[in-house]
Amino acid sequence: MGAQSPVQWRDKKRHLWLLGLVPPTAIFIATALVWSFNELGLTAVSPIWWWIGPILVYLLLPVLDVFFGPDGQNPPEEVMEQLENDRYYRYCTYAYIPFQLVSLVFACYLWSADSLSWLGIEGGLGLVSKVGLALSIGAMGGIGINTAHELGHKKDELERWLSKVTLAQTWYGHFYIEHNRGHHVRVSTPEDPASARFGETFWAFLPRSVWGSLKSSWELEKVRLERLGKSPWTIRNDVLNAWLMSVVLFAALTAGFGWEVLPFLVIQAVYGFSLLETVNYLEHYGLLRQKTASGRYERCAPVHSWNSDHICTNIFLYHLQRHSDHHANPTRRYQTLRSMDGAPNLPSGYASMITLAYFPPIWRKVMDHRVLEHYSGDITRVNVQPAKRERLHAKYGVA
Repeated sequence: MGAQSPVQWRDKKRHLWLLGLVPPTAIFIATALVWSFNELGLTAVSPIWWWIGPILVYLLLPVLDVFFGPDGQNPPEEVMEQLENDRYYRYCTYAYIPFQLVSLVFACYLWSADSLSWLGIEGGLGLVSKVGLALSIGAMGGIGINTAHELGHKKDELERWLSKVTLAQTWYGHFYIEHNRGHHVRVSTPEDPASARFGETFWAFLPRSVWGSLKSSWELEKVRLERLGKSPWTIRNDVLNAWLMSVVLFAALTAGFGWEVLPFLVIQAVYGFSLLETVNYLEHYGLLRQKTASGRYERCAPVHSWNSDHICTNIFLYHLQRHSDHHANPTRRYQTLRSMDGAPNLPSGYASMITLAYFPPIWRKVMDHRVLEHYSGDITRVNVQPAKRERLHAKYGVA
């Protein structure tokens, strides 16, 4: 787009960023819809609204991405500093956290209540409704990890602390360490557990990334503390103090609502961090930083991240889809991230691609040829799954 003066340029999404508060308030929207449907006598279909989280992630956002298409607006260089310092944008992310915590508490009540007559429900929630409720809160927690991601990259101590608070729901506090000091250093290399390899299914990637990220975060903190002459078994260990937040949160909820909420808490946490790992899977699939003559990896560049500029998912994920700019400028706030030339692009928004990732044959049909085209057909430049390297090299004509 052509250069514009700071006076002329305006962020067309400025007020749309408030839509990022839909996920942490979705359970209240669902409750209102359940009550309305029951009042109208539609009791047979009202439980579907407890599944509002999966409906949002797998149906509504992909449809909206197709309907509204790409964003197409990049902030010009002249307004970057002004935009970066506009506190409105950070308040949009701060607001996510109280809604997230209140929704979690309210969901525990819904799960454990023996009577929900005020909603037009005889007794408590049925099994199908409970599963939907857990997945909806898990979706909120998974999207919340992205909010924590935005906050955790900042230098402000309050924002770093809020990042850990946001991660407590999904027991993913170690993400605060591993993502910043591990993933951003090793991204798009075989050594990075959060960079998916060509030929690797999501279901193989998931346990590798979960365990690898956890192990890496502990090692990073252990090395940091050893340099300070301290044992890793200290409250100053950012992995341990982040996990302690989860212990306190889960203990408080169990004390308040009884042991019956534990299955709910486990289901929502596992689904929440799995949703985050699905996004990790698609962000760098098959992409590889090449080694230089010195034997070190080249610097991370726009070509090492898959991007998408579909506006609806951009708004809900705070421009996470402009992933190349994020890796180039990790501390840059979401409102200033730009769609970069030279970055490989996914065929649709992240929300659509998440569903494809669950089905390996479809995923590979859609993505494998794009990876190869990105490297002009040279499979030796691709980050290939080690167990499949020999077969894939033979398939694509490498001796």
